[in-house]
Amino acid sequence: MKPESKKYTAVVEGKEITIETGTLAEQAGGAVTVQIGESIMLGTATMSDNAREGADFFPLTVNYEERMYANGSIPGSFFRREGRPGEDATLTCRLIDRPLRPLFPKDLRNDVQLILYALSSDNYPMDVLGINAASAALVISDIPWEGPIGGIRVGRIDGEFIAFPSFDEINESDLDLVMAGSRDAILTVESNSKEISEEDFLEALEWGQKAIQPLIDLQEKMIKELGKDKKNYESFMVSDELKSDVEGKALASINEILEKDLEKVEFRKSLDVVRDEVLESFAENEDVATSDVKEAFEGVLKSAIRERILETGKRPDGRDLTTVRDIWCDVNTSPRAHGTGLFTRGQTQVLTSTTLGTPRDAQIVDNLSPNDSKRYMHHYNFPPFSVGEVRFLRGTSRREVGHGALAERALLPVIPAVEDFPYTLRLVSEVLSSNGSSSMASVCGSTLSLMDTGVPIKAPVAGVAMGLVKEGDRYAILTDIQGLEDHIGNMDFKVAGTDAGITALQMDIKLKGLASSVMSEALKAAKEARTLIMGKMMETISEPREELKPHVPRIESVRVPVDKIGAIIGPGGKTIRDIQETTGAKIDINDEGIVFIASDNGESARMARERIEGLTATPEIGRIYTGRVAGIKTFGAFVEILPGRDGLVHISQLDSSHVKNVEDVVSFGDEITVMVTDITKDGKIRLSRQAVLEGWSLEEAQQADRKK
Repeated sequence: MKPESKKYTAVVEGKEITIETGTLAEQAGGAVTVQIGESIMLGTATMSDNAREGADFFPLTVNYEERMYANGSIPGSFFRREGRPGEDATLTCRLIDRPLRPLFPKDLRNDVQLILYALSSDNYPMDVLGINAASAALVISDIPWEGPIGGIRVGRIDGEFIAFPSFDEINESDLDLVMAGSRDAILTVESNSKEISEEDFLEALEWGQKAIQPLIDLQEKMIKELGKDKKNYESFMVSDELKSDVEGKALASINEILEKDLEKVEFRKSLDVVRDEVLESFAENEDVATSDVKEAFEGVLKSAIRERILETGKRPDGRDLTTVRDIWCDVNTSPRAHGTGLFTRGQTQVLTSTTLGTPRDAQIVDNLSPNDSKRYMHHYNFPPFSVGEVRFLRGTSRREVGHGALAERALLPVIPAVEDFPYTLRLVSEVLSSNGSSSMASVCGSTLSLMDTGVPIKAPVAGVAMGLVKEGDRYAILTDIQGLEDHIGNMDFKVAGTDAGITALQMDIKLKGLASSVMSEALKAAKEARTLIMGKMMETISEPREELKPHVPRIESVRVPVDKIGAIIGPGGKTIRDIQETTGAKIDINDEGIVFIASDNGESARMARERIEGLTATPEIGRIYTGRVAGIKTFGAFVEILPGRDGLVHISQLDSSHVKNVEDVVSFGDEITVMVTDITKDGKIRLSRQAVLEGWSLEEAQQADRKK
C-alpha cells in the first residue's frame, strides 16, 4: 500500500515551490522532493550513529548526482552511463555545502551525508532547488542542525527582479545571483552579472532575502508537523580548563610574535616553536590528549589575532584594515603561449596562460542544462608546492573546479562575442605561490593574459578578497585577506569587476548570518581596492595588443544565409572537404550561418573565403562577373557566373558587332566577362557581354537590349 505523502507549497514572487515527503527513501534520516514547474530534486540527509574515529573536524559530505534520464536523454559517454560528477555537478555540491555547514554543531564528529538526485529537469536550473531540498531534508530529520534556510536565484530583466528565473530568462537577465539565507540574515552569495553597480547588487540581496521568507515559513511548518527528535551525539570539545591552561602558557609568546609583523613562513615557524613548548609541558600528563592541546593552542592563537585586529586594527603582517599587499605584474612570460599574465600580490602569485582555438575546440557539455558547448573555459590549478607542502597529486579537486568557475564567471561578461572574435578561448591559471585570495589573483592574471594575447575584451577586470572579524557588536572588515585571516575570520567575500561594476561575487561566512549593512561596507571597501589593483595592472599593459602573435592561428568569420549552408557542405560533405584540401584552411559552420575560417596564413584564408562567398553569393543586377561558358545554343550562350548559377547571353549581346553563329565568338569552357542586366521573377538571369566591351552603364545595357 502506498504510504501517504505530505505536500507543502509556497509561492515565491509568483513562482510555486512544492516540497513533498513521505513516499521516497524512507530509511534516510530525512528525505524530500522539491519541485518547480516540471523540475524535481530529491534530497536526502543521513547521519552515522557514532563519531568518526580520530576526526578533528566535522565530516560533512554533499553529493549531487546528475541523472540524464531527468530530461529524457542518454549519457554521451562511451559506457552510456553517468560517470564522475562533471563541473556543473561539482559546483552544485559546493553551492549546497557552504550555507549548510555553519549551522551544524561545532562539536559534532559524526559523519553527515547529503545525497541529491535530479529526478526531472525542465527549464529551471537544479542547483538552487538543491539548497532547499537539503535544508528541508535536514530539518525533518534526526540530525542536529540549526536551520531552516531558504535558497533563491534572483535575475533582473529590464530593471525588474525575478525569482527562480528559467534558463531562457537567465539568458535575458543582466544578473544571475544565487543566495541562501536564514530568517534574519544572508548566509552565502554566488553571483555573476553584467557590470552592475554595488547599489543595485545590495538591492538585489535585500529583495532576495525578503523573497525567501515563504520558504522559511514552509519548512518551519514541516518541523512542527513532521520533525523528528534530534539524535544525541558525543561532543568533541576541548575543556575550558585545558583552554585556560594553554592560554596561560602560550598567549604572551603569541602576542610577542604578532608584534614582529612576520611573513607567512617565518610566522608559522615561530608559532611552531611555541606550540612545541606547550606540548612538551603536557608530555607527562597522560590524561590530556596531544590533539586536544593542539586544538586548544589553535584556539588561543585565533582569539589573539582576532582581538588584536578588533582592538588595534592591526593585522598579523602589520597592515591596517584597508591596505592591499604589494603588487607587481608581468606579461609575455612564455614565448610560445598565445598570451600570458603574471600577477603577484604579497606572497600570492598566479600565472595565467591563454590559448586560442577554432570553434571545433569548444568543450562539449553533456549535462542537464540546455547549453551543449562552451566556447570560453577557465581552469585553475593549485599544486602543493604553492604552499610549501608535499602531497600526492590526485587530479582536480572540488576547490580547484570552484575557483576556476569563479574566475570564468568574472571574465565572461567582457569576452567578445563570437561574431567579433571567432575563437575558442582556454585560460589556465597556475597558482605558483599562495597566501590567500588566489582565485582573485587568477582573475587579475587572466585579464593581463587576455590583453597580452590580443583578445579585444570589453574592459579589464580586477578582483579582491575581503574578510570579516566579528565579536558581538564589534566587527572589522579586512581588505585583501591572506590565508591566515581567511582561517581565523568569519567571512571570505570575493568581488571581481570592471570600473563600471561587478561581474562576479562569492561570499562564504562562518556565522549564522550577515546583515546587509555589513555587506554594504564590504562592497564599498572592495571597490576602492579593485580600483587600486586595476591601476597596478594597467601600468604593465593598459589595453589589448592590436595584433595576435605570429604563431597564433588566424580565424575569420563569414555570415551566410542559413539556406546556403547546404551548398557549402555539399553532398556528403564533399564540397567543404574539397575547400579544406585545396586551400589548407579549416572550415566550421554553426547553425546560425556563421562560417569560421582558420588558417596559418592569409593567402589560404583568402582562397577559402572566396570559395565560400562564391558558393553563397546571390547574383546582382548591374554587377559584372567573370564566368565560364557552360552551354551553347543557336540563340546564345549560357554562362556560369556563380557556382550552380548560370545566365543567358543572347546572341545579340555576345559582341559589339553582329554575330551569325555563337561558336564564332565563344566555345564551351571559355571564360568571358559579362554584366547581369536582368533577373526575372522565376529566377532566370539575362547577361550581356557587349555591355562590358562597350563600357555601358546598366541603364545603357538594358536600353540596348530592349531595342534588339
